[in-house]
Amino acid sequence: MSRQIHPTAVIASGAEIGDNCVIGPHCVIGDRVRIGPGTRLHSHVAIEGSTTLGAECEIFPFAAVGCQTQDLKYRGGESFVEIGDHTTLREYVTVNAATGEGDKTVVGSHCHILAYCHIAHDCRLGNGVIMSNNTQLAGHVIVEDRAVFGGMGGVHQFVRIGTLAMVSGMARVGQDVAPYCLAAGIPAGAVTINRIGMERNGLQADCIAAVSRAYRILFRSGLPVAEAVERLRREFADVPEVQRLAEFAESSERGLARPKGRAES
Repeated sequence: MSRQIHPTAVIASGAEIGDNCVIGPHCVIGDRVRIGPGTRLHSHVAIEGSTTLGAECEIFPFAAVGCQTQDLKYRGGESFVEIGDHTTLREYVTVNAATGEGDKTVVGSHCHILAYCHIAHDCRLGNGVIMSNNTQLAGHVIVEDRAVFGGMGGVHQFVRIGTLAMVSGMARVGQDVAPYCLAAGIPAGAVTINRIGMERNGLQADCIAAVSRAYRILFRSGLPVAEAVERLRREFADVPEVQRLAEFAESSERGLARPKGRAES
């Protein structure tokens, strides 16, 4: 068991620091913080509140994790931040605690959150999420596994971003982005399927072709969402990815970010 803790770091007595952690100069770690084994904090990192960092994470200078929610509805009480294993937070990233007592903000494992990104109260990010520089998530946003954001975009509160979706740089997202889709614009709308992302994540050609056909039914056929979902369930019953797309569309509360032009998948 070994830890490298710089003498200028300020660590509260109740903090739990795992084996083989590296805590760099001028880091500040609060009393209710737990840091998993092998995690590295570079310098000037602030970890506050009831925050748990998983194993083998890497946190770069001036990141602030677990700070009190900025939600004006906050009335006190203990809320949480949980970050999974092998996740990277780059410079000046902020991850706020949840608003309600006992609630939590969650970032999954193997995520890469790049410089100046903000993850607000009560957000829930899955595994393998990539947020490029200066992406801003408002409260209660849900991001499913392996979604990717281009830089300098913003996501409205309570929006959902589906698995393997890609949101382009500088997009303003006010409605749900369906799984396996690429969204762009102000306001953001679906443009096509995220073909490259699906290929990179090992989806087979026949699956990608099925998702492409499903995209056209959902967004280009002119059918109401309920009828399009029924057709997807009937025609692609043996394609789990299309069934996930149908389930997401049916359960959307803010409505889907829909195409605005005639781009085809």
